[in-house]
Amino acid sequence: MVRPYWSGQLQVSLVSFGVSLYVATESKSQISFHQVSRSTGERIRHQKVLESAAENRSETAAPVEKDEIVKGYEYSKGQYVIIEPSELDNLRVPSKHVIAVSQFVDQCEINPEYIEKPYFVVPENDAQGEAFGVVRQALVNTGKLAIGKIAFSGREHIVAIAPAGANDRGMMAYTLRYQNELRDRRDYFRDIKETEINDDSLDLAESLIKKRSAKFDLSKFEDGYEVAIKELVDAKIKHLPIPKDEAPKARPEIGRAHV
Repeated sequence: MVRPYWSGQLQVSLVSFGVSLYVATESKSQISFHQVSRSTGERIRHQKVLESAAENRSETAAPVEKDEIVKGYEYSKGQYVIIEPSELDNLRVPSKHVIAVSQFVDQCEINPEYIEKPYFVVPENDAQGEAFGVVRQALVNTGKLAIGKIAFSGREHIVAIAPAGANDRGMMAYTLRYQNELRDRRDYFRDIKETEINDDSLDLAESLIKKRSAKFDLSKFEDGYEVAIKELVDAKIKHLPIPKDEAPKARPEIGRAHV
């Protein structure tokens, strides 16, 4: 098994036990691009140089070595305070080591737009299994999610912990967006005009929904953009005609259709 992305304690009131989090997603794209010169076809390489050298467009600017590069916070125009990696590692943030559950909420309260990224949650070792199983089953029985905070990747995240599927013994953790990261939906929805719903059109829409309703199977979906890129690359390699986008054919609008 791969190394855990985060390991620490999950604390529920006076009870705590060790857990490990693993990233639940991975990029499967098989197409990647490099920057190349149009005239020579050679790959372009980028070097990190001092800003003064870049502004003077010096062709002999020496690249700055990796161990010489540190983070800097601009507290005044052109003035930076240097932050060492060790200082970031030693920040006093309790959630670097412990997910302290602050409350429990109904599953329906977590809207899809809140969710940022999913993680698998497992007991850190066999000794933690019993406490892990008890908390998991309690969440199943109550239909609740545990809410806390976790720190990694240079920031502290809100995290929701939920039992995994009925046939799984693990749990899931979902990092959530902060309120100020979500745009106000009213700014986008307030100008939608209220319309009268035509009964025939509504019946048609509902019949279409029933006809196309099926159990969700994620494996049936593929990235059409990647497929098109592969077709483009293949055509250029084989000197075939380049595939081009076609405008979709017009279809009757539901609001104007009749049963």
